[in-house]
Amino acid sequence: MIIAVPVDEKNLEAKVSISFGRTTYFMLYDTDKEEASFIDNSAIASSGGAGIKAAQILVDNKVDIILTPRCGQNASDVVEGSNIKLYKTTEPSAKENIDKFLNDELILLDEIHPGYHGGN
Repeated sequence: MIIAVPVDEKNLEAKVSISFGRTTYFMLYDTDKEEASFIDNSAIASSGGAGIKAAQILVDNKVDIILTPRCGQNASDVVEGSNIKLYKTTEPSAKENIDKFLNDELILLDEIHPGYHGGN
């Protein structure tokens, strides 16, 4: 299983980014290998639709689970259309949230916001 977490630094203890679409990196954690890798979020520089583009990056990387504090409606539609599950982070670091997920201690992210359109 591949778990994705938005982070702003390339390490397992990195703080979870509050902005899914505008995060600097996505940590991809492979539960079979127990290894983390990092991919750049090319959507960060988008003038609009960053959440959708970021979600598509994770779909293209065959992610199974996303751990994030929040997510916009359009990005949520992309990942759910690909059968990726969104879970709400509760801890500061990526590692802590991965551990909580693996222990079945995180809940599905069901409070999806409408997104930040038009620079709001």
